[in-house]
Amino acid sequence: MSQVRVLAGTRKGAFILTSDGKRQSWDISGPHFGGWELYHLKGSPADPNRIYASQSSGWFGQIIQRSDDGGKTWHQPGTPPGEPTTTPEGMPKAESNKFVYDTSPETGKPLTTHQWYDGTPHPWEFKRVWHVEPSLDDPDAVYAGVEDAALFRSTDGGKNWHELAGLRGHGTGPAWQPGAGGMCLHTIIIDPSNPKRIVIAISAAGAFRTDDGGKTWKPINRGLRSLYIPNPTAEVGHCVHHVAMHGARPNVLFMQKHWDVMRSDDAGESWREVSGNLPTDFGFVIDVHAHEPETIFVVPIKSDSEHFPLDGQLRVFRSKSGGNEWEPMTKGLPQRDCYVNVLRDAMSVDTLDPCGVYFGTSGGQVYGSADGGASWTPIVRDLPAVVSVEAQALA
Repeated sequence: MSQVRVLAGTRKGAFILTSDGKRQSWDISGPHFGGWELYHLKGSPADPNRIYASQSSGWFGQIIQRSDDGGKTWHQPGTPPGEPTTTPEGMPKAESNKFVYDTSPETGKPLTTHQWYDGTPHPWEFKRVWHVEPSLDDPDAVYAGVEDAALFRSTDGGKNWHELAGLRGHGTGPAWQPGAGGMCLHTIIIDPSNPKRIVIAISAAGAFRTDDGGKTWKPINRGLRSLYIPNPTAEVGHCVHHVAMHGARPNVLFMQKHWDVMRSDDAGESWREVSGNLPTDFGFVIDVHAHEPETIFVVPIKSDSEHFPLDGQLRVFRSKSGGNEWEPMTKGLPQRDCYVNVLRDAMSVDTLDPCGVYFGTSGGQVYGSADGGASWTPIVRDLPAVVSVEAQALA
């Protein structure tokens, strides 16, 4: 029988939730790396037992962790086998934290500053890895989206990381500016029909695409409108919260922006709004049904500052028409006195039939639906605040 593994990254560790194909009862493993922020965990499509994790701490910095046995054991891939991962004083060595910005003319124009919140120049400073995206066909190849915004790649299982400097160096990099949560590269989408085509998104610069494996990049923000920036239709400067794609239709992209739910049918060359009858088009997550490319999910929340559901009702909105027409999916979700948030990487779908949908909240709940969003069950409650959720269907 099929199995499902859900990887939950939280503010105080990682948790691994496993179930059979019925998805009615779950085993909970964790916390792994207790006390650390786990911004993102994701398994390799080429080897389900290979999992990459981004472990971060304001005290000790950034560490990449890797598991080769489905999360039972972990190691830092940059540390040679047998060597300790801590100093004699007990501090993490962070050998896998070698993210160095590229300034070589051969790979991209050397960049030294971006814009700060007040518009003044500010040096690029590496802070953390927000998102890890394993290659579709090679378990040793993996991308990392970091803050300050840049894209890195490893081809040796996370031992060494090299920046794809053409992204920052393509021309608009000095004008990028952080969003409220920092200047993070949080979305990485690889086109399964053409792995050299990659779409990324940055808060608050916008969405970008490469068609040559990361050598050159172009902004793909035409049609976006942001009233909170000096030029509402600027080439860059839009606060994109998340982008989603169905693998069978790589030219169709769905976006949850700071305001507005958007759709592109030409790989990001142009966008149109599909917010339709949503009660608010502000939110962070967006995802696509595994078997229905026109079925998409969002979780609307209130405004820039409140960041909780309207009227205390936690509702997942589903569109089965690719946007514009939305219906609230509330069965099993709290419909009063609920004031949690759902962050940008905290929703995922599995590939079983019927499709499973999962999301985590800032209140520590992970909800799952085994029927494409029609009904919901809390898989686990009372975790630390959930930052990311990734689902894997296992044979």
